[in-house]
Amino acid sequence: MARNVTRRATPVPAGTRAAPPDGPPAAGPAAAGPIDQIADPGPLGLAGFAMTTFVLSCVNAGLVGKSVEPVVLPLALFYGGTVQLLAGMWEFRKANTFGALAFSSFGAFWLAFAAFAKFVAPGLGPDAGTATGLFLLGWTIFTAYMTIAALRTTVAILAVFVVLTITFALLTAGAFSGAGTVSHLGGYFGILTALLAWYASFAGVTNATFRRAVVPVIPLAR
Repeated sequence: MARNVTRRATPVPAGTRAAPPDGPPAAGPAAAGPIDQIADPGPLGLAGFAMTTFVLSCVNAGLVGKSVEPVVLPLALFYGGTVQLLAGMWEFRKANTFGALAFSSFGAFWLAFAAFAKFVAPGLGPDAGTATGLFLLGWTIFTAYMTIAALRTTVAILAVFVVLTITFALLTAGAFSGAGTVSHLGGYFGILTALLAWYASFAGVTNATFRRAVVPVIPLAR
C-alpha cells in the first residue's frame, strides 16, 4: 500500500548513468534507462487501497447497514486486491523495497479478505469472532513494523501507516471481544486511513503530472 510517492528509491541518481561493469563512471547526461521509463505505481496502489478501505470502513463504522457489505467484495478482488498487487510487482521493478512489500502485501490482504468473507466466515459459527480477530492480529503486527520502516519515507505515507495500525488494533480488539463499539471506532479510524491514503495518491499523481511539488508530502530524512 503505501510508499514515498514523490521520490524513487534507486541507487543511481536521476540524470546519471551507472558505471560500466569494466570501466569508470560514464560522463555527461544520461539517456533514460528502462526504470526511468516506468510510471510511478505508487499513486495507483494507494488509490486502490484507499477506495476499498473507505467502503469497508463505512460498514464497520455503522454508517451503512451490514447488508451493504457484499459491495466490498468486488472492490477487494479487483481494485484493492489485484490492482494493488500489480502495483507492488512494479515497485519491485522500480527497486523500491518498501513500496513492493507494502502494495504486494495489502493487495494480498484484500484478496484474502474477499475469500475469508465469502467462503470461510459463514461456516465458522460461534468461532467467527476468534478467527476474524486472529486474521486481523497478524495484519496488525505487519502494519506496525511497516510503520517503523515508513519513518524513512514521507510524512504523508507515515500518517497512513500510523492510523492504519490503530485501525487494525481496534478491529482486532473488537473481533476478539465482540464489542461493537470498538469495531465501530475502528471503522472511523479506517475512514481516516482511506482519506490519508487518497491524499498521498493525489499528491503522487499531481506532482508527477505537473513535474514539480504541488501537493506537499514532506519527505523524511534518509
